[in-house]
Amino acid sequence: MKLYDTPLAPNPRRVRWFMAEKAIDDIEVVTLNLMQGEHKTPEYLGKAGLANVPMLELDDGTCITESVAICRYLESRYPDPNLFGRTPQETAVIEMWMRRGEMLVSLPFMNMVRHSHPAMAALETQSPEVAERGRSSGIGGLKVLDRRLADHEWLAADRITIADIVTFSGLDFSRMVKFQAPEELTHVTRWVAAMRERPAAKAGMPQRPPA
Repeated sequence: MKLYDTPLAPNPRRVRWFMAEKAIDDIEVVTLNLMQGEHKTPEYLGKAGLANVPMLELDDGTCITESVAICRYLESRYPDPNLFGRTPQETAVIEMWMRRGEMLVSLPFMNMVRHSHPAMAALETQSPEVAERGRSSGIGGLKVLDRRLADHEWLAADRITIADIVTFSGLDFSRMVKFQAPEELTHVTRWVAAMRERPAAKAGMPQRPPA
């Protein structure tokens, strides 16, 4: 298998983090340079269908894009530790919080960075209004998370799950523009620190944005 990856983007980071939690080390990683358009070459598009990264290419030639779809496939191939749910109820709760985290937190902050960081102008027709809307919506989403984390160590279960990985990867991307969660969101702050302390966090983006 081959994983087509790029270092800074949050969606590929989800997969790298997921693989690190499971200690998956037998998949070849192919790094693409998005700034040079390597995800838009005819060869890549012929496999992926869209200029999307990450992509997992299976040994039989099947190609899977969409980070959560890739993680679901890897969960079936590498079931331990479980990150998607052990029972129908737990699986549904994890799915719920994954979607909430993605829609309320991850996507807004990703939009904030994409529409405000100077380096992203090469990939995006930037809009300050979209950036500010992402920031405002993301903070609202963090307030939802803070209420949940007041009496839960992790977002969706008694352990880290795909819900935490998806949510945190988007939120942590906001460090590209030096965003920090409001100080009064103490439960979010505790959770963020716990996520950053995990060994798998090293599979994420560099500490400093590119010049």
